[in-house]
Amino acid sequence: MSTIAEIIDTLENKVLKIFNKMKTLEQENQDLKNKIISSASTIQTQSREIEALKMQYETLKMANSLLGSDENKRDTKLKINSLIREIDYCIAQLSD
Repeated sequence: MSTIAEIIDTLENKVLKIFNKMKTLEQENQDLKNKIISSASTIQTQSREIEALKMQYETLKMANSLLGSDENKRDTKLKINSLIREIDYCIAQLSD
């Protein structure tokens, strides 16, 4: 009879250890999910910052070429021509 009691005690201890391990893993899993959410938020914020910096770079590049820099003259001319076409289109739309 004591052998059965020892087996039951051993089994209970193992089950408790498994439950404790399960709780630890569930908490770890939740922590990792929170980290993923935080990382996704950080990535989204950084992506917005990158887009803003790209726009600033393009603006500075155009301003630099308008000031006489030969590096980006072609891009500036293309942009100006594009703007002129858009303005002409708007004028044509208003005249109709």
